[in-house]
Amino acid sequence: MNGWTLPRSAVVEGRSYPINADYRDILEILSHLQGDSLTGRYVALALFYEDFETMPRAHYPQAMAELARFLNQGEEPEEAARPRTIDWEQDRTLIAAEINKAAGLEVRALPFLHWWTFLGYFNAIGEGQLSAIVALREKLRRGRKLESWEQEFYRENRERIEFKRKYTAEEEQALSAWGV
Repeated sequence: MNGWTLPRSAVVEGRSYPINADYRDILEILSHLQGDSLTGRYVALALFYEDFETMPRAHYPQAMAELARFLNQGEEPEEAARPRTIDWEQDRTLIAAEINKAAGLEVRALPFLHWWTFLGYFNAIGEGQLSAIVALREKLRRGRKLESWEQEFYRENRERIEFKRKYTAEEEQALSAWGV
């Protein structure tokens, strides 16, 4: 993978596999990669590689490494994970609005938008509500003092700023049974 082409396949153990490179596919894959679930990783691989069912099990580790490299626009992922400041699902409406502004069009209406192009638009997001929320999350994470306008914004938008707890299917079932 290089940064000047938009790959539609990945080479794993010498074999080229077609991949699902649309940003919607990748956002779905990212949702399965949250946490350390082996099932989530398996599902992510199955969603990413179009011919996953033909891939030998021994190739899964390299397949996961290629997926990680693709997610990182062809670059090797950083060893240490950075603290989370954005949630692709929770922040989706803000992200969509800001990406549309950066792209100059409604990206969700496109039949295909490569993940790397989507990230290019994402990285071009300027100041706005999303950047204000991300900055507040970072300040709160670091324990920094909020300015008065930030305190007011936080009070008024706490539901949007704080990450919602995500439950496993089993936890959701238990909560439902308890009537919570």
